[in-house]
Amino acid sequence: MFISRFRKQKQEMGIANEEAVKQFRSLMEEIDEPLKNSYENMHQGYPTETLVRFLKAREWNVAKAHKMLVDCLQWRVQNGIDNILLKPIIPIDLYRAVRDSHLQGFSGYTKQGLPVIAIGLGLSTFDKASVNYYVQSHIQMNEYRDRVVLPSATKKHGRHIGTCLKILDMTGLKLSALNNIKLLTAIATIDDLNYPEKTDTYYIVNAPYIFSACWKVVKPLLQERTRRKIQVLQGCGRDELLKIMDYGSLPHICRREGSGSSKHYSNEGTDNCFSLDHEFHQQLYNYINRQASSKESTSPIKQGSMHVDFPEPNPEDTEIMRTIQTEFHKLGNKNGLANSLKGVEVNGD
Repeated sequence: MFISRFRKQKQEMGIANEEAVKQFRSLMEEIDEPLKNSYENMHQGYPTETLVRFLKAREWNVAKAHKMLVDCLQWRVQNGIDNILLKPIIPIDLYRAVRDSHLQGFSGYTKQGLPVIAIGLGLSTFDKASVNYYVQSHIQMNEYRDRVVLPSATKKHGRHIGTCLKILDMTGLKLSALNNIKLLTAIATIDDLNYPEKTDTYYIVNAPYIFSACWKVVKPLLQERTRRKIQVLQGCGRDELLKIMDYGSLPHICRREGSGSSKHYSNEGTDNCFSLDHEFHQQLYNYINRQASSKESTSPIKQGSMHVDFPEPNPEDTEIMRTIQTEFHKLGNKNGLANSLKGVEVNGD
């Protein structure tokens, strides 16, 4: 009887969700032409799946999801996001500096075909370029993922693949990371509001004590939908990750056991998926330069960063960042490091 009731509830939920998508689709037919053009570029031939992503992000509330998507499209149009893959970060030495100080890369695919993206949060310093370059580079990786990597995976597997898997490496995480919290908040907000539900699972690896202490107080603040996506793995997570991907797709940060696994690797070399020398970053950089060169006859390539407006973070995200800040200060007081963190604020300059 319980199973029968569960099936009925599931069926009713499916009907309600289908109706929500139908209503959402009807509302999107009324948006202005510039927004429609950006929307087509955004959904890459999968409009229904895109609507579902925004509905999930707003708990299937059609009005809220519609506002979120329209705000996203306006942000894209106002900031030229549809043309961001035409704007290389030049000269290449500057781009290498960005890559060496914002550790992020693509290492392969899971056995189900999901792209694997690794992020070195603990060792990213964000101190080699202006904030605008880091934001530009991050959005370019998002757009390349959505326009090139995911469509390629979809074609290869013969089914729609619209999400990725992220491995967050906490090696080297220190109290000084608080100095980067404003930039990290800006990047996280851009992702939350404009690229919702693009990550299937977050795996935390190489987590030091400082992360564990913060995680205990942050975890209860997260929405249940977000909590279910986060898994904290023991050590570098190699054994667990090998259950869902082959060794060749395992990021370099997960290939050796022991604390500080990623410190065994330099920023150079083709095995380091964070490095500009890695195959993925070479493909991405060459792709952007080719796109820019094809437009160069009408609009010469210009040096300088691309300014992107930072959306206001959700109140819940701001609260989480403030909680992290508080916990870092507590740890700093215990270790006598509080003075070095004075003046660092989530919304400070």
